[in-house]
Amino acid sequence: MIYTLTVFTPTFNRAHTLPRVYESLKAQSCRDFEWLIVDDGSTDGTESLVRSWIEEGALPIRYIHKENGGLYTGYNVAYANIDTELNVCIDSDDAMPEGAVEIIINTWKRKGSDRYAGIIGLDIDMDTLQPVGGRFPEGMSECHFPELYAKNIHRGDTKQVMRTELMKKVAPQEGFPGEKNFNPVYMLLQVTDIYPLIVLNEPLCLVQYQVGDSMSGNIFRQYTDSPRSFAKMRRLEMTLKHSTPINRFRSAVHYVAECLIAKDKAWLSGSPRKSLTLMALLPAMVWYCLILFKSKPGR
Repeated sequence: MIYTLTVFTPTFNRAHTLPRVYESLKAQSCRDFEWLIVDDGSTDGTESLVRSWIEEGALPIRYIHKENGGLYTGYNVAYANIDTELNVCIDSDDAMPEGAVEIIINTWKRKGSDRYAGIIGLDIDMDTLQPVGGRFPEGMSECHFPELYAKNIHRGDTKQVMRTELMKKVAPQEGFPGEKNFNPVYMLLQVTDIYPLIVLNEPLCLVQYQVGDSMSGNIFRQYTDSPRSFAKMRRLEMTLKHSTPINRFRSAVHYVAECLIAKDKAWLSGSPRKSLTLMALLPAMVWYCLILFKSKPGR
């Protein structure tokens, strides 16, 4: 059967939370989707758990086990294997609200076209049952993802349903040896700076943040663990059309600091905005010192 949507879940040692995703997908009213699980080298029995679900046959599941490489490599494997028109990532500790797949499919049938990158909807906090960062402004029908934060339109997490064709054009995301903390939003930014997203003030994901083992954990330690990856992200952010001068400057500050951590002597020649990067040098040195202080063990 050819489905419209792939729900994909990169996972690492989350056998204790994956059942929540599974149960939420089984409860969907619309079954025009398949579930792709990309296991990033789990050692906690994830594979046997997923195999039991596949045997149960309640919904179509594809399972791929790979060597541990970090979240972005899970996205790379997913995009290499997805062949549906749309895709959405539901993290291994999250869930889909009842009716979310039906909302996605119906919205795309009514409004979707080659003009759009996909759909953007709300993340709902499982504990408060409130949208993370609030709702989108009333009357907003479309947006470019980078402008949500840059223009202070919406500062919380959101859920993006993407056209697979476009994501395949920017995948795979090329990282650096030994650096696992490279946010896959890098690919999303490339696509959504060109194509807008259909804005949907509807819950598409229920989220619960895990303490200590997520990308939103100790961000300062991530800066020091993966400096070249973060520098690459900041180079992209300095070139986004749907950003603002102040956010490009902020990205330049982060970029220089990450280059200092990585001991990259080509920080200026490697910058896409050299004048801006020179202006950012002094605040970047202060930020660099703060990162080193905040990332010390025990802090």
